[in-house]
Amino acid sequence: MLLVIDVGNTNTSFGVFEGTTLLHHVRSESARARTADEYAVLVRQMLALRGVDPDKIDSAILASVVPSLTDTMSEFVRRAFKREALVVGPGIRTGMSILYENPREVGADRIVNAVAAYEWAKGGVIVVDFGTATTFDCVTPKGEYLGGVITPGVQISAEALFARAARLSRVEIALPPKVVGRNPVHSMQSGIVYGYAGLVDGLCARLKKELGYPCRVVATGGLARLIAPQTEAIEYVDNDLTLTGLRILYERNTAEGAKGTQHEGSDVSR
Repeated sequence: MLLVIDVGNTNTSFGVFEGTTLLHHVRSESARARTADEYAVLVRQMLALRGVDPDKIDSAILASVVPSLTDTMSEFVRRAFKREALVVGPGIRTGMSILYENPREVGADRIVNAVAAYEWAKGGVIVVDFGTATTFDCVTPKGEYLGGVITPGVQISAEALFARAARLSRVEIALPPKVVGRNPVHSMQSGIVYGYAGLVDGLCARLKKELGYPCRVVATGGLARLIAPQTEAIEYVDNDLTLTGLRILYERNTAEGAKGTQHEGSDVSR
Protein backbone atom coordinates (compact mmCIF):
# COMPACT_ATOMS: atom_id res chain seq x y z
CA MET A 1 0.00 0.00 0.00
CA LEU A 2 1.07 3.57 -0.73
CA LEU A 3 1.07 6.27 1.97
CA VAL A 4 0.62 9.80 0.60
CA ILE A 5 1.24 12.84 2.81
CA ASP A 6 0.11 16.41 2.11
CA VAL A 7 1.69 18.82 4.59
CA GLY A 8 -0.24 22.10 4.64
CA ASN A 9 0.20 25.20 6.75
CA THR A 10 -2.77 24.32 8.95
CA ASN A 11 -3.40 20.58 8.57
CA THR A 12 -1.59 17.53 7.27
CA SER A 13 -3.49 14.86 5.35
CA PHE A 14 -2.44 11.21 5.23
CA GLY A 15 -3.94 8.90 2.62
CA VAL A 16 -3.54 5.18 2.05
CA PHE A 17 -3.91 3.86 -1.49
CA GLU A 18 -4.20 0.30 -2.70
CA GLY A 19 -3.68 0.57 -6.41
CA THR A 20 -5.76 3.55 -7.55
CA THR A 21 -8.25 3.22 -4.70
CA LEU A 22 -8.02 5.58 -1.74
CA LEU A 23 -8.80 3.35 1.23
CA HIS A 24 -8.35 5.83 4.07
CA HIS A 25 -7.87 9.56 4.58
CA VAL A 26 -6.92 10.95 8.01
CA ARG A 27 -5.82 14.39 9.17
CA SER A 28 -3.78 15.97 11.92
CA GLU A 29 -2.68 19.47 12.82
CA SER A 30 0.55 20.58 11.14
CA ALA A 31 2.28 20.94 14.50
CA ARG A 32 5.77 22.29 13.82
CA ALA A 33 6.99 21.40 17.32
CA ARG A 34 5.99 17.74 17.02
CA THR A 35 8.90 15.33 16.54
CA ALA A 36 9.27 12.53 14.01
CA ASP A 37 8.74 10.00 16.80
CA GLU A 38 5.51 11.70 17.84
CA TYR A 39 4.21 11.72 14.26
CA ALA A 40 5.16 8.05 13.95
CA VAL A 41 3.10 7.11 17.00
CA LEU A 42 0.19 9.36 15.99
CA VAL A 43 -0.12 8.19 12.40
CA ARG A 44 0.33 4.50 13.19
CA GLN A 45 -2.43 4.79 15.81
CA MET A 46 -4.77 6.65 13.44
CA LEU A 47 -4.27 4.02 10.75
CA ALA A 48 -4.64 1.17 13.24
CA LEU A 49 -8.01 2.60 14.31
CA ARG A 50 -9.10 2.18 10.69
CA GLY A 51 -7.86 -1.38 10.48
CA VAL A 52 -4.72 -0.65 8.46
CA ASP A 53 -1.76 -2.93 9.14
CA PRO A 54 1.24 -0.54 9.24
CA ASP A 55 3.50 -3.33 7.99
CA LYS A 56 1.61 -3.30 4.69
CA ILE A 57 2.70 0.28 3.92
CA ASP A 58 5.48 -0.41 1.42
CA SER A 59 5.92 3.01 -0.21
CA ALA A 60 5.35 6.70 0.50
CA ILE A 61 5.35 10.13 -1.13
CA LEU A 62 4.98 13.55 0.47
CA ALA A 63 4.45 17.15 -0.56
CA SER A 64 5.09 19.93 1.92
CA VAL A 65 4.62 23.70 1.94
CA VAL A 66 6.10 23.87 5.45
CA PRO A 67 9.89 23.58 5.03
CA SER A 68 10.46 22.97 8.75
CA LEU A 69 8.23 19.88 8.59
CA THR A 70 9.59 18.33 5.39
CA ASP A 71 12.56 16.60 7.03
CA THR A 72 10.44 15.69 10.05
CA MET A 73 7.92 13.91 7.83
CA SER A 74 10.64 12.09 5.90
CA GLU A 75 12.14 10.88 9.17
CA PHE A 76 8.73 9.87 10.52
CA VAL A 77 8.19 7.63 7.48
CA ARG A 78 11.58 5.99 8.05
CA ARG A 79 10.85 5.31 11.71
CA ALA A 80 7.19 4.29 11.39
CA PHE A 81 7.33 2.24 8.18
CA LYS A 82 11.05 1.70 7.46
CA ARG A 83 10.64 3.28 4.03
CA GLU A 84 12.13 6.25 2.20
CA ALA A 85 9.47 8.73 1.16
CA LEU A 86 9.61 10.30 -2.28
CA VAL A 87 9.53 14.08 -1.71
CA VAL A 88 7.90 16.38 -4.26
CA GLY A 89 10.71 18.79 -5.06
CA PRO A 90 13.62 19.40 -7.44
CA GLY A 91 14.16 16.52 -9.83
CA ILE A 92 10.80 14.79 -9.44
CA ARG A 93 9.03 13.81 -12.66
CA THR A 94 5.67 15.55 -12.97
CA GLY A 95 4.87 15.10 -16.66
CA MET A 96 3.95 18.80 -16.62
CA SER A 97 5.96 21.78 -17.86
CA ILE A 98 6.17 24.54 -15.24
CA LEU A 99 5.83 27.95 -16.92
CA TYR A 100 6.09 29.99 -13.71
CA GLU A 101 8.81 32.67 -13.91
CA ASN A 102 10.73 30.90 -11.13
CA PRO A 103 9.51 27.27 -10.83
CA ARG A 104 11.17 26.96 -7.42
CA GLU A 105 8.65 29.44 -6.03
CA VAL A 106 5.62 27.25 -6.77
CA GLY A 107 4.20 25.44 -3.74
CA ALA A 108 4.38 21.66 -3.98
CA ASP A 109 0.64 21.32 -3.33
CA ARG A 110 -0.18 23.59 -6.28
CA ILE A 111 1.78 21.41 -8.68
CA VAL A 112 0.26 18.23 -7.25
CA ASN A 113 -3.25 19.69 -7.59
CA ALA A 114 -2.54 20.77 -11.16
CA VAL A 115 -1.37 17.28 -12.13
CA ALA A 116 -4.49 15.65 -10.69
CA ALA A 117 -6.83 18.27 -12.16
CA TYR A 118 -5.38 17.93 -15.67
CA GLU A 119 -5.72 14.16 -15.41
CA TRP A 120 -9.40 14.74 -14.62
CA ALA A 121 -10.13 17.48 -17.16
CA LYS A 122 -7.92 16.31 -20.05
CA GLY A 123 -7.76 19.95 -21.08
CA GLY A 124 -7.60 23.49 -19.77
CA VAL A 125 -8.49 23.61 -16.09
CA ILE A 126 -8.54 25.96 -13.12
CA VAL A 127 -8.05 24.48 -9.63
CA VAL A 128 -9.54 26.36 -6.68
CA ASP A 129 -8.04 25.17 -3.40
CA PHE A 130 -9.70 26.38 -0.19
CA GLY A 131 -6.75 25.96 2.16
CA THR A 132 -4.93 28.30 4.53
CA ALA A 133 -4.76 30.48 1.43
CA THR A 134 -7.35 30.21 -1.33
CA THR A 135 -5.40 29.52 -4.51
CA PHE A 136 -6.37 29.46 -8.17
CA ASP A 137 -4.04 27.44 -10.44
CA CYS A 138 -4.26 27.45 -14.22
CA VAL A 139 -3.28 24.58 -16.52
CA THR A 140 -3.20 24.98 -20.29
CA PRO A 141 -4.89 22.60 -22.75
CA LYS A 142 -1.40 21.16 -23.39
CA GLY A 143 -1.02 20.27 -19.72
CA GLU A 144 1.38 23.09 -18.79
CA TYR A 145 1.28 24.74 -15.37
CA LEU A 146 0.89 28.44 -16.12
CA GLY A 147 0.46 30.15 -12.75
CA GLY A 148 -2.48 31.55 -10.87
CA VAL A 149 -3.78 33.62 -8.00
CA ILE A 150 -3.27 33.52 -4.22
CA THR A 151 -5.80 35.15 -1.89
CA PRO A 152 -6.21 35.08 1.91
CA GLY A 153 -8.05 31.94 2.96
CA VAL A 154 -11.62 31.92 4.27
CA GLN A 155 -10.58 31.13 7.84
CA ILE A 156 -7.80 33.74 7.82
CA SER A 157 -10.20 36.45 6.66
CA ALA A 158 -12.82 35.45 9.21
CA GLU A 159 -10.27 35.44 12.04
CA ALA A 160 -9.09 38.92 11.03
CA LEU A 161 -12.68 40.16 11.17
CA PHE A 162 -13.30 38.65 14.60
CA ALA A 163 -10.03 40.02 15.94
CA ARG A 164 -10.28 43.57 14.63
CA ALA A 165 -14.00 44.32 15.09
CA ALA A 166 -14.63 44.83 18.80
CA ARG A 167 -18.40 44.26 18.69
CA LEU A 168 -18.35 41.21 16.42
CA SER A 169 -18.04 37.83 18.11
CA ARG A 170 -16.66 34.65 16.57
CA VAL A 171 -19.24 32.70 14.53
CA GLU A 172 -19.36 29.30 12.89
CA ILE A 173 -18.49 29.40 9.20
CA ALA A 174 -21.75 28.03 7.84
CA LEU A 175 -24.43 28.79 5.24
CA PRO A 176 -26.86 31.43 6.53
CA PRO A 177 -30.60 31.11 5.85
CA LYS A 178 -30.60 34.13 3.52
CA VAL A 179 -28.14 36.50 1.90
CA VAL A 180 -29.65 39.40 3.82
CA GLY A 181 -28.67 38.72 7.41
CA ARG A 182 -31.15 39.88 10.07
CA ASN A 183 -28.70 39.53 12.97
CA PRO A 184 -24.92 39.85 13.38
CA VAL A 185 -24.27 36.08 13.16
CA HIS A 186 -26.16 35.60 9.89
CA SER A 187 -24.76 38.84 8.49
CA MET A 188 -21.18 37.67 9.07
CA GLN A 189 -21.91 34.19 7.74
CA SER A 190 -23.40 35.74 4.61
CA GLY A 191 -20.38 37.96 4.10
CA ILE A 192 -17.97 35.06 4.55
CA VAL A 193 -19.76 32.44 2.45
CA TYR A 194 -21.33 34.56 -0.29
CA GLY A 195 -18.41 36.97 -0.29
CA TYR A 196 -16.01 34.16 -1.13
CA ALA A 197 -18.44 32.69 -3.65
CA GLY A 198 -18.45 36.07 -5.40
CA LEU A 199 -14.65 36.21 -5.22
CA VAL A 200 -14.41 32.78 -6.85
CA ASP A 201 -16.85 33.64 -9.64
CA GLY A 202 -15.22 37.00 -10.30
CA LEU A 203 -11.67 35.64 -10.44
CA CYS A 204 -12.62 32.62 -12.54
CA ALA A 205 -14.36 34.92 -15.05
CA ARG A 206 -11.28 37.14 -15.27
CA LEU A 207 -8.95 34.14 -15.57
CA LYS A 208 -10.99 32.55 -18.35
CA LYS A 209 -11.12 35.86 -20.25
CA GLU A 210 -7.36 36.34 -19.96
CA LEU A 211 -6.49 32.72 -20.76
CA GLY A 212 -8.65 32.70 -23.88
CA TYR A 213 -9.36 28.96 -23.95
CA PRO A 214 -12.12 26.80 -22.47
CA CYS A 215 -11.43 25.85 -18.86
CA ARG A 216 -13.15 23.47 -16.50
CA VAL A 217 -13.09 24.43 -12.82
CA VAL A 218 -12.51 21.97 -9.98
CA ALA A 219 -12.36 22.79 -6.28
CA THR A 220 -10.72 21.11 -3.32
CA GLY A 221 -9.86 21.94 0.28
CA GLY A 222 -11.61 22.01 3.62
CA LEU A 223 -14.38 24.52 2.82
CA ALA A 224 -14.89 23.59 -0.83
CA ARG A 225 -18.16 21.75 -0.20
CA LEU A 226 -19.58 24.78 1.60
CA ILE A 227 -18.51 27.48 -0.86
CA ALA A 228 -18.68 25.65 -4.21
CA PRO A 229 -22.49 25.16 -4.35
CA GLN A 230 -22.91 28.93 -3.94
CA THR A 231 -20.79 29.64 -7.04
CA GLU A 232 -21.52 29.44 -10.73
CA ALA A 233 -17.95 28.76 -11.80
CA ILE A 234 -17.07 25.58 -9.85
CA GLU A 235 -18.43 22.48 -11.54
CA TYR A 236 -16.87 19.73 -9.44
CA VAL A 237 -15.53 19.28 -5.90
CA ASP A 238 -12.86 16.68 -5.11
CA ASN A 239 -11.76 16.68 -1.47
CA ASP A 240 -9.07 14.11 -2.28
CA LEU A 241 -7.59 15.91 -5.30
CA THR A 242 -4.18 16.50 -3.70
CA LEU A 243 -3.90 12.91 -2.48
CA THR A 244 -4.79 11.65 -5.96
CA GLY A 245 -2.14 13.91 -7.45
CA LEU A 246 0.46 12.49 -5.08
CA ARG A 247 -0.48 8.96 -6.16
CA ILE A 248 -0.12 9.94 -9.83
CA LEU A 249 3.29 11.49 -9.20
CA TYR A 250 4.45 8.42 -7.32
CA GLU A 251 3.43 6.23 -10.25
CA ARG A 252 5.19 8.52 -12.74
CA ASN A 253 8.40 8.35 -10.74
CA THR A 254 8.47 4.61 -10.11
CA ALA A 255 7.03 3.05 -13.25
CA GLU A 256 9.72 1.58 -15.51
CA GLY A 257 10.53 3.95 -18.32
CA ALA A 258 8.45 6.78 -16.81
CA LYS A 259 8.76 9.97 -18.78
CA GLY A 260 8.05 13.49 -17.65
CA THR A 261 9.27 16.98 -17.04
CA GLN A 262 11.23 17.75 -13.92
CA HIS A 263 9.65 20.16 -11.51
CA GLU A 264 12.31 22.73 -10.70
CA GLY A 265 11.62 23.06 -6.99
CA SER A 266 8.40 22.92 -5.05
CA ASP A 267 9.24 23.01 -1.38
CA VAL A 268 8.69 26.75 -0.92
CA SER A 269 5.77 27.63 1.35
CA ARG A 270 3.16 29.64 -0.48
